[in-house]
Amino acid sequence: MKDPAAPDASEGHGGEHGPRLSPVDPVEPGGPVQEPPPVRRRSWALDTTPLRNRAFRRVFGGVAVTMLGQQMTLVAVPYQVYELTGSSLMVGLTSVVALVPLVVFGLLGGAIADAMDRRRLMIITSVGAAVTSALLAVQALLPGDGHISVLWLLAAAVSAFAAVNQPARSAVIPAIVGPDDVAAANALSMTVRSAGVIVGPLLAGLLIGLGDLSILYTVDAIGFVLAVLLLRGLPSLPPAGVSGPLRLGAAVRGVGEGFSFLRTQPVLLMTFVVDVIAMLFAWPQAVFPELSQTTYAGNANSLGWLFAGVSIGSLLMGLTSGWVSRVDRQGAVVLAAIAVWGVAIIGFGLSSALWLSVLCLAVAGAGDMVSAVLRSSMLQTAAPDEMRGRMQGVFIVVVAGGPRLGDLRAGVLASSVGVSAAMWSGGIVIVVAMAVVAVAVPSFWLFRASQADELAEAARRRMAD
Repeated sequence: MKDPAAPDASEGHGGEHGPRLSPVDPVEPGGPVQEPPPVRRRSWALDTTPLRNRAFRRVFGGVAVTMLGQQMTLVAVPYQVYELTGSSLMVGLTSVVALVPLVVFGLLGGAIADAMDRRRLMIITSVGAAVTSALLAVQALLPGDGHISVLWLLAAAVSAFAAVNQPARSAVIPAIVGPDDVAAANALSMTVRSAGVIVGPLLAGLLIGLGDLSILYTVDAIGFVLAVLLLRGLPSLPPAGVSGPLRLGAAVRGVGEGFSFLRTQPVLLMTFVVDVIAMLFAWPQAVFPELSQTTYAGNANSLGWLFAGVSIGSLLMGLTSGWVSRVDRQGAVVLAAIAVWGVAIIGFGLSSALWLSVLCLAVAGAGDMVSAVLRSSMLQTAAPDEMRGRMQGVFIVVVAGGPRLGDLRAGVLASSVGVSAAMWSGGIVIVVAMAVVAVAVPSFWLFRASQADELAEAARRRMAD
């Protein structure tokens, strides 16, 4: 999970928007040096402006050290389930096992992130994730290549810790870098994640070939330990208006308050709806083990390439994402990007060649990268600080829960009508659905990034009333 890199020497005061960390360094005795903001180059290259900020470098570094192990684990768990059961349906059910704690703790974690120091919350959950990954390594060494019940229990624990950690780390981004750099910061983080999702599955495929899953889980545990060390260098990051100790009852009530708030914000609500549609009808991961042992059995590392395919496209898009951080018509571009995802999944479903399947997955990943960066930015800038944790909690539930429901759908359909039909039918649904959303919810289609501050301020006034 993300974990920061040397805090800025001064925190400053963000008023009702929460603490602001000065991106300028060094800090002189008289206060932070006010230097003119860096001039952005209007190019396609990845915008690295947020890396001038010490605290964000820690956040960014934390993503880098955990991504490899996390992605190796995401390959190892479904592979181990398929080895134990020989069923794609059981692979899909494993995703549902992880979905329940993700929903419960994602929503609760978002409320907790709005009620306590977010730095402390990130440290606690990262320690828990490190312990859980170590236990996964131990179970992989048990006689009989592990046990499905133990594997499911630990997979649920992984989801629970991630669900509490991620809302907090996403909610701190605007406070660390400021609203103008939120999209660029998201693009940087998602690009390094995409690199990990490419290298991780490919390396996992090679290590699985050696027959030792415990190594994959051990790398994950080490990554979280490093993340904790990075997080310790951040300053305190309480949400706006929070100064006392956490009251669990208030956090639980905060979940309901978050949903009440969301019902009054159709633009924010639709950022979740469109992603649920995309993931539910076209997430392909559950069929990868079956394809690797049937259609693409002739390729020794077809499993690794399939798992890496989406992130190959995400990485390439991330490296050329300078234009994404400058998009103003964010709602319209999100709908177009998800439609691209749907078209690419149609191609994946119809393909019978590994190289073409990976290419289609890469195109899908490029569309998903654009959608994810812009949807994250819309949530982080158009919601007031005191609601950001809860909005990110819902975001995590949708982003991580959607693929798990998609896994179940793909597993069920692949077992009944075949892998190809399961995929191309879902892609068609997505393309049609995005056209319907554009017509039915014009406020989302017309949303502009330049309106985000006004939307957040209006929401804040409505909450005060």
